Amino acid sequence: MLHTIKSEIDLDAPGKHVGYLRLPHSVHRSAYGWLPIPIASIKRGEGPVFIVSAGSHGDEYEGQIIASSLMRDISPDMVNGQIIILPMLNFPAADAGTRTSPLDDGNLNRLFPGVQSGTPTQVIAHFVEHILLAKADYIVDLHSGGSSLLYDGANMMALEPRDAEEEARVIGLLKAFGLPRAFLYQPNSVNITAAARRQNALCFLTELGGAGNVDKAILQQGRQGLLHLMGFTGVLSGSLVPESAPAEPQLMSIDRLTHYAYANHRGIWEPLAQLGDEVQAGQPAALIHFPDEPLREPQVVTFDGSGQVICKRATARVKRGDCLFQLAAKRLGLLDI
Repeated sequence: MLHTIKSEIDLDAPGKHVGYLRLPHSVHRSAYGWLPIPIASIKRGEGPVFIVSAGSHGDEYEGQIIASSLMRDISPDMVNGQIIILPMLNFPAADAGTRTSPLDDGNLNRLFPGVQSGTPTQVIAHFVEHILLAKADYIVDLHSGGSSLLYDGANMMALEPRDAEEEARVIGLLKAFGLPRAFLYQPNSVNITAAARRQNALCFLTELGGAGNVDKAILQQGRQGLLHLMGFTGVLSGSLVPESAPAEPQLMSIDRLTHYAYANHRGIWEPLAQLGDEVQAGQPAALIHFPDEPLREPQVVTFDGSGQVICKRATARVKRGDCLFQLAAKRLGLLDI
C-alpha cells in the first residue's frame, strides 16, 4: 500500500534509530516541502511491539516531555521486542501549541481511520492506524487536559472490555500502569482507542493534569506508571523499570450521555463544585454570569448524572456548549481480579 508519509528510519531494523516521518506539505514558501514528525524505533530480538505517542493534541505538554525523555533514555539492550516513540504525533498542532492543527483544524483523535490522500491530519491518522498500529501489541497515547481543561491528578483510560477474558487482561494492565484512577468508557470509532482495537492492539490513554501547564508530581507519576507497564509487558527491562507502580488505581466508568456538564449561555462561569467532589444528578454545577447585563440573574447549570468530579474547565469565559465538568462513577470489585 502506497502512503504519502515516508519514514526516514527503517521500522524493521534492529537497534536504535531516530529520525522523522516526512509528511509532504506543499505551500507557497516551500513548494516541495515536508513536515517533520519525530519518531524513534528501538528494537532488539523477539517480543511485543509497544508504541508510545504524545502530541496528538498540541497543547498537551506532559506527554511530550515523557515521550521525549524515553527517546533519550532507552537503549537497545533494555528492549525485548520493539518500542516506537512519537512525542509530537500531530506535529503541526504540537509545533503551534494548539489542540488542533493550524493547517486543517484537524483534531487527530477524532479522525481515525484517516484518509490516505486527505488533509495533513487525516493522512497522519491513516498512517498511524494502517502502518504503526498494524505492527503493535500495545499503544499508550499520552494526553492531558490541554489549555481548556484540568484533570484531577494523573489518570488512565481504556475501552470497556468486550468479554470476561479481555476484562481480566485489561484490568491487569491498568493495575501495572498504576495511576490513581482508571476510567473505562464506551468505544468511539473515530478515536485512537478504536483504531487500535481494529488492528488487534490494546490502547491506553492518559489524562495528566492540564490547564496548559506541567505539574512535576503528575509528570513523575505518568513516567513511573508507563515504565512500570512497559516492564510488566516484557518489552522493557533493566534499571529504568520501577520496582512498583505509582498507586493502586480506583476503577471508574465514564458515561458519555450523563457525565458531562456544559455551559448553556455565553458568559463567565462560576464553579459550584471542585475536583474530587462527589455530586448527584440534579445538583447545581455552575452559575453563568453576564457582566454585560449586570441586572440579569445568573443561569444555573445542573449535573445530569452522579459521580466524582474528575475534570473541570480551566478558563472562566464560556460559550454555549463548552464543557465545564466531567464526572466518573466508581466501579467496585473489578480491580480485585
